[in-house]
Amino acid sequence: MAFTSRGGHTQTALAEINITPLVDVVLVLLVIFMLTAPVLQSGIQVNVPKTKTVREITEQRMVLTIDKDQQVFLNDKLVNLNDLPNILRAQSSDTSKQVIYLRADQAVSFGAFATLMDAVKQAGITNVSIVTTPAENAKTK
Repeated sequence: MAFTSRGGHTQTALAEINITPLVDVVLVLLVIFMLTAPVLQSGIQVNVPKTKTVREITEQRMVLTIDKDQQVFLNDKLVNLNDLPNILRAQSSDTSKQVIYLRADQAVSFGAFATLMDAVKQAGITNVSIVTTPAENAKTK
């Protein structure tokens, strides 16, 4: 759009958007999401075993956690192991298609882990994935 001033000179309208504030806001939000994403995984501190093959999970799933004190958590809520099958059945209408992720501390005995697995199977859930962390590549000599 051109304007003609009194002196006969033609001027154009200056329609330029300053994107610097927008970029600043986007970068701040990116940093905030990067810092809070690991915290959102689960609030219970568990030292899971390390393995060489780890698949990253992006979708939200039901997570069952047993810590080193053998306390059982469903997502972030403390539950009684004896009540777990009923709670899991109540969470889903079709437990045969239900997927559950199991996080167990390295210090948990196999007996406690097997008892937890048994409670999951009593609920009718057969699709169980065990959560691990990636093992660091060790150099071989």
